[in-house]
Amino acid sequence: MSRHASKKVIFAALAGNALISVTKFAAATTTGSSAMLSEGVHSLVDTGNQVLLLHGLRRAAKPADTRHPFGYGKEIYFWTFVVAILIFAAGAVVSIVEGIDKLGDPRPISDPHLNYVVLGIAAVFEFAAWWVAFSEFRKAKGPRGFLEEVRASKDPTVFTVLFEDTAALAGLIVAFVAIAAADALAMPALDGVGSIAIGAILAVTAFFLAYESKELLIGEAARRSTVAGIRTIADSQPGILAINEVLTMHFGPDDVLANISLDFSDALTSSDVEAVISELEDAIKKMFPEITRVFIEAQSISGHARSVRRQESDIADRPIAPGPQEG
Repeated sequence: MSRHASKKVIFAALAGNALISVTKFAAATTTGSSAMLSEGVHSLVDTGNQVLLLHGLRRAAKPADTRHPFGYGKEIYFWTFVVAILIFAAGAVVSIVEGIDKLGDPRPISDPHLNYVVLGIAAVFEFAAWWVAFSEFRKAKGPRGFLEEVRASKDPTVFTVLFEDTAALAGLIVAFVAIAAADALAMPALDGVGSIAIGAILAVTAFFLAYESKELLIGEAARRSTVAGIRTIADSQPGILAINEVLTMHFGPDDVLANISLDFSDALTSSDVEAVISELEDAIKKMFPEITRVFIEAQSISGHARSVRRQESDIADRPIAPGPQEG
């Protein structure tokens, strides 16, 4: 997915959350609703999150330098992880604590109809932002299922906003039901239950986003189809006897490193090998523009096998660090 599409999704969500967060806080202050206050915190956190994602995109676009020769692409993965932490710490925890406080001191809601109006307006803005994110996500996923695309996606900005907006819509529904039930049954404690439920939704969202961004942050391989395509291109090159291994890693959504170990025919001269490597690199980058760096290693099958066995032996022989001593 292009950087322009990612920014489009983030700006749509930012505009929606910024417009409704103040309204939610005003309604919560006026009516005394814990569920509405949790929704205000939710929108405020989401607004800050979108700012962080835009900051991450800007940082990730910095060119490589001597300190970071592979560029700054992973900045977007780091800031996505920070977003997940903020959703949990500033969203889920605050909402749950507010709900527990309301259960301990169940104060009636003064004007529930104001909350209904604010929640309705918020639903319109949230759905509009959600639809923009959903449309961009659907374009990128192709024939894959939605969960499959989330697991395979290398651009966390779009699925982060999509899950934030989905959680926001779910939170609005929970808030509406909790406030309506508290009003109809004259049980203000149900408003606190709604706040806790909103916190639980945010906690689940934060956990999922943290897990997905962690996988990208520590170094995730390119899609299986990309790796298979690299192998196909290498197989078609004359003078290559075998492909020992293909290692790939994402340094950003559109920044992939490919490291390929090949066994070349002994009949090739050094000039021939150089020519094959150049042709192979050009073919790979033409087929997969997201692959920005290609490193090709000439190594016999037997030599590669020995190297793998040596590495496995070194790992097996490595001493295990002692655990903490029990007193």
